[in-house]
Amino acid sequence: MRTFDRALRQVRHASRFLGERHVSSIGFNRVRTVQILSAPSAFSLSKLSYNEGIVRSLIFSGALSTTAAADSAGVDATSSGPLMEYERRISSGELADGDNFQIDTLRVLQRLYEQLVENAYICKLDRYNTSEKSGRSRWLWSRFIPQSSYSPVKGLYLYGGVGTGKTMLMDLFYDQLPSNWRKKRIHFHDFMLSVHSRLQMHKGVADPLEVVAGEIADESILLCLDEFMVNDVADALILNRLFGHLFSKGIVLVSTSNRAPDNLYEGGLQRDLFLPFIATLKERCIVHAIGSSTDYRKMTSAEQGFYFVGDECSELLKQKFHQLIGQAIPGPQVVEVVMGRQLQVRLGANGCAYFSFQELCDRPLGAADYFGLFQRFHTLALEAVPKFGLHNRTAAYRFVTLVDVMYENKSRLLCTAEASPVELFERIVTVADAQKISPRTSSRSQKTVDLDLCVDNELGFAKDRTISRLTEMNSREYLEKHEADLQ
Repeated sequence: MRTFDRALRQVRHASRFLGERHVSSIGFNRVRTVQILSAPSAFSLSKLSYNEGIVRSLIFSGALSTTAAADSAGVDATSSGPLMEYERRISSGELADGDNFQIDTLRVLQRLYEQLVENAYICKLDRYNTSEKSGRSRWLWSRFIPQSSYSPVKGLYLYGGVGTGKTMLMDLFYDQLPSNWRKKRIHFHDFMLSVHSRLQMHKGVADPLEVVAGEIADESILLCLDEFMVNDVADALILNRLFGHLFSKGIVLVSTSNRAPDNLYEGGLQRDLFLPFIATLKERCIVHAIGSSTDYRKMTSAEQGFYFVGDECSELLKQKFHQLIGQAIPGPQVVEVVMGRQLQVRLGANGCAYFSFQELCDRPLGAADYFGLFQRFHTLALEAVPKFGLHNRTAAYRFVTLVDVMYENKSRLLCTAEASPVELFERIVTVADAQKISPRTSSRSQKTVDLDLCVDNELGFAKDRTISRLTEMNSREYLEKHEADLQ
């Protein structure tokens, strides 16, 4: 009975979806409402032309196949999903109680989950059903119903402060989705690296972005992107056309970010060319702010861990590195990066790599190099992380990216630094912060200190995330979990 009820909902939704469109290709007007008898064992389609009856039959069979597939996979949107899983983890003690902001966000994610389950057939989420719709059945369907390329389900753009649980909540949502769906969860840095790599492969094609979008849509209809942050002009200039193609091919986007859509790529080069993407994003996604001011990463039992302050700790860092590699003998190694590039590792052994900050962040390296590094190594020993300011702003950007990639890969960091995580970034400020501190720069001595003040909105926002992640990565819970994952 539950399958039948869900099938009726599918038919009603499909009827509304079709009712909005004029089907001129087969010569009849707006589709009329399906009339279903209340008899428990039968239903009929009445007051319909012959062609309309075929269309309705196709819709209803599609709905039945969706619900049957959902039932066979054990999916019941009303008794499963991220909200239910969150409550289970709270009850079992796996998670601490969240605040009302997290609960509100989970309700939004639960609604999206239920919409996707209910519209799985229309959205072509099931990779097996999609592959079966080849040949005659696909031809028959397309003859009677013009294919709407945009998904009937809107995506979700979650944004908020650092440590508010955005990534955890998105992962909770993603983990509850059926395994047979065409879905992908990936960090935004990694996603854009994949896009640029694909573009290289399709050089010479009239519109390589459309080809790349087609490949991505074939692989994944539901795309979950973590840490959406645009600070590269090459990314900014292609995002609108790329996602225009993706959305037109039915992609549903779920994304997390520290920035509201209107603040993405703020102050960036040629931002006027980026603004249409913001409009597209807001049109195809529900925008939801997590208003919590709690940084849950800092609620761990933070200890010093492997974060050592002071130049005199360099010998201690080397001792810890050698303890971790055991009897292995460290030596130079080469890491393969995307598009044939290579990264030279000065010392590496037993999954651990040793670099100076200058080698890893003061050279023209980027996310691709760091992703390649942590596909090979699970631990990084990094020597002499400096305080950041105007003089080493580019290195600060690389360090932020490095920490993002390490966190995404659940890697372990050992480092010596000039100061604590908060003090490393004290001279990196947003425009708003700079305006607040400007009255205090009137004295001659203070002006001398502030010559290295770096006013950068993108970096000013990103630094909070980096500080939060460095704190968590040196907590007992994080390090114990890392150790357990290596077993």
